[in-house]
Amino acid sequence: MRNLLSSLIVLVFIGLVLPVPVGSESMQKEIEKAGPKAIVIRSNTLEMDNKQKVVVFKGDVNAEKDDFVITCEKMLVYYENSPAEKEAGDLGTSIKKIVAIGHVIIKRAQGGVATADKAVYYQQDEKMVLTGQPLVKQGNDFVEGDIITTFLKEDRVVVESSGEKRVKAMIFPKQKER
Repeated sequence: MRNLLSSLIVLVFIGLVLPVPVGSESMQKEIEKAGPKAIVIRSNTLEMDNKQKVVVFKGDVNAEKDDFVITCEKMLVYYENSPAEKEAGDLGTSIKKIVAIGHVIIKRAQGGVATADKAVYYQQDEKMVLTGQPLVKQGNDFVEGDIITTFLKEDRVVVESSGEKRVKAMIFPKQKER
């Protein structure tokens, strides 16, 4: 357990201290080749279960990754391998999925806010599934349904309804500048 916590701390630290100089295209390309950037998670408590391969964050949870920030009451981070199972010299753990529960708010850097009771982020597919009164809003425009799936790589959203409730979208025409 101490090894996993140490590796998580190292991952977070490395992610925070490796700034990319503005003029360095080659360094930017090398960092992009290295794979996904670290997810930085802050909370009131952290509990780790190596047998279940899950880290549970509780209380005022805030997670930041690349182009979005998630806040919620509880977050479960499922990983695939513990550092003890990895080869020597291989830092970090492979995150399988992240589950955010309770008053979930997701803010994207490009603008827009999503809210739901539950959000599940699948690392490999870069896909986010929102349930429990999900709502996605961009400016005055919004969409709501029973399940909202966002494919982050593709900049695509699928909204589904179930039962009698139907999908609802409100889109305001953009004003042309004169």
